[in-house]
Amino acid sequence: LALLVGVVTLFTRMFGLTAGYHRYFCHRSFKTTRLFQFVLAWLGAASAQRGPLWWAGHHRLHHRHADTEEDVHPPGVKGFAWAHAGWLMSARNESTRFEWVPDFAQYRELRWLDANHYVAPLSVVLALFCLGEWLSAVYPALETTGLQLIVIGFFWSTTLLYHVTFAVNSFGHLFGRRRYDTNDGSRNSFWLALLTAGEGWHNNHHRYPASERQGFYWWEIDATHYGVVILSWFRLVWDIRGPAPAVVREGSQAG
Repeated sequence: LALLVGVVTLFTRMFGLTAGYHRYFCHRSFKTTRLFQFVLAWLGAASAQRGPLWWAGHHRLHHRHADTEEDVHPPGVKGFAWAHAGWLMSARNESTRFEWVPDFAQYRELRWLDANHYVAPLSVVLALFCLGEWLSAVYPALETTGLQLIVIGFFWSTTLLYHVTFAVNSFGHLFGRRRYDTNDGSRNSFWLALLTAGEGWHNNHHRYPASERQGFYWWEIDATHYGVVILSWFRLVWDIRGPAPAVVREGSQAG
């Protein structure tokens, strides 16, 4: 049961990052309500990767200066280790620059969550502990405890989530196939796309960042996109942006 909980917390928070932090807050590739906007922000913050404004601001900077000295995590310039995780430990990248995300910095609740981003992951820890202790008391045969759920459901899944997220910045700019001749090192990787719910189609993404769908073709699996489409059925999101037809044709001609 603890492993199942770990899988659920892993993929729920991954969706908060891929659909929320990345495709919504960074690129505004679909629209939603102010309430569901905060839900997406909370899910992303629960991944323990800082606040939505910090995350979106630094990612937008990455797109403006991809794989140059001004980029926050260029593997070709500063090395694989820096791009994977080292940049997160730099004091230079610690603060949130509201001027990089003026469109979302206007929302007080997002500013609060950004300043208190630790509240979201701590709420996950508390919920897992309470669930584990309740299961231990009511269903002792499951042999599940609060500590067990915290270790597997939070620490194990968070570690995995860290590395698959960071891999897009490191592996995603070094290994894989380049369908588009972009002015950066972005690459497409089927395996990375599977591990990151579609974020591995990174060369596609750098060619047309405005698209919510990063798997531009039917055979490019993009689990995040499927999730966003399901949300649209319930009218939680709308105006989902796809790749421009000219970009799709360009990719088809490239083979």
